[in-house]
Amino acid sequence: MDEARVGQKGRIGHRWWVRGQRPPGLCDKRFASAYIFAAVRPATGEDFALVLPRVCTQAMDRFLADFAASIPADTHAVMVLDGAGWHDPRAVTLPPNLTLVPLPPYSPELNPVERVWLYLRERYLSHRLLADYEAVVEACCQAWNALAAETGCIKSLCAYPYLEQTSS
Repeated sequence: MDEARVGQKGRIGHRWWVRGQRPPGLCDKRFASAYIFAAVRPATGEDFALVLPRVCTQAMDRFLADFAASIPADTHAVMVLDGAGWHDPRAVTLPPNLTLVPLPPYSPELNPVERVWLYLRERYLSHRLLADYEAVVEACCQAWNALAAETGCIKSLCAYPYLEQTSS
């Protein structure tokens, strides 16, 4: 589980272009943004995502409650996440069918979802001008739905070697 900020302040990406010339690109100086909260199951490629207006304990509570409601009643999920302040198990309302497992500090490379953010930004969210907050939310939803529609993409992005040694 992780979250990523997407907004009007764009991000440059790689682009093939003529050597010695600068490729055309878009630059936006406005500040509207939204956050994609997502959880993936690397072994199967299953996913769950919400686009929320900010990151805070209340947003995390909403994400956890909606995620817990989406899993079968007889299932207990273990969610691996980073040590952000709004992930603190003492601060969030933890549903009974979830367990949070924090990653060690300063180790984003252990979180499989980090590669998903890179892929989304590179493929769907860079070199765009987004008119307002609603356009940012729409771009987030379209990007996530396009990613989820690519069969096996999430599974291949999240295939970390250490995960093969754990059972799902």
